[in-house]
Amino acid sequence: MVNSCTYTTNAQATNFFQVKHSIILIEMHPPQAVYFVGTSGWNYPDWRECFYPPDLPQKRWLEYYATRFRAVEINATFYRTFKDQTFRNWVARTPDPFRFVLKAPRHITHVKHLQDCVEEIRAFDRSAHLLAEKLGLILLQIAPDTPADLARLSSALSAFSQPTKVAIELRRHKRWAEDVVALLKDFGAAWVNADAPGNPLEDRITSEVGYLRLHGRRRWYDDLYTPEELEQIAVMAQQMAERGAKEIYIFFNNTVSGHAAHNALELQAQLR
Repeated sequence: MVNSCTYTTNAQATNFFQVKHSIILIEMHPPQAVYFVGTSGWNYPDWRECFYPPDLPQKRWLEYYATRFRAVEINATFYRTFKDQTFRNWVARTPDPFRFVLKAPRHITHVKHLQDCVEEIRAFDRSAHLLAEKLGLILLQIAPDTPADLARLSSALSAFSQPTKVAIELRRHKRWAEDVVALLKDFGAAWVNADAPGNPLEDRITSEVGYLRLHGRRRWYDDLYTPEELEQIAVMAQQMAERGAKEIYIFFNNTVSGHAAHNALELQAQLR
């Protein structure tokens, strides 16, 4: 496993890894597609020197991150509740047109399994919309032991003020009938294509938003995608655009040792 742990300057950002790998550039001309490439979070202590300059205060990391990427997927909202001012601060600390994707609280998806949680959904939805134009999506990760109940999923989607701002990651999605695809299309909700060990990446779209969530191909969270694998992902994203996706979110969740940031920079260079 290659572990190149050096933070990037502006000039270096798109040339990251060229010492050890040759970045494969692809001609990308999708029809009016906008790519939002980023990582699943930004606040990882082991990213100092791997991605962040060693002398940069941690409280400035989001600002630095936003100079490299156009979007971030926040997993922290899955684990705890944030004050309204936190969302407002995120808006103030990032440029336009930066986007945040917020993972819905585990109490909704992994404790209640979408059952009788309308009030919880509405409360989180209200907080998420404090991001205003910088709210990209709300990620609803359905727990693998959630009953494959379309009525329950429909009720949950109906509780959001804008179901078109919701993306659904179905763990063990093959348990669900193909009718779930039609349901998401009816709501205009996005399908999350997850890449993980034992779960090959697909390029399904159910709305005008494409979503690729990359956990690691050989190991969860601690894996480094190869240039060839990144080329395949770039082609897949282009094909999603050609099939009608106007916005495509691509997040790397292989966050150990800064792998996510490294891979995201490489992929971003390919998609230019």
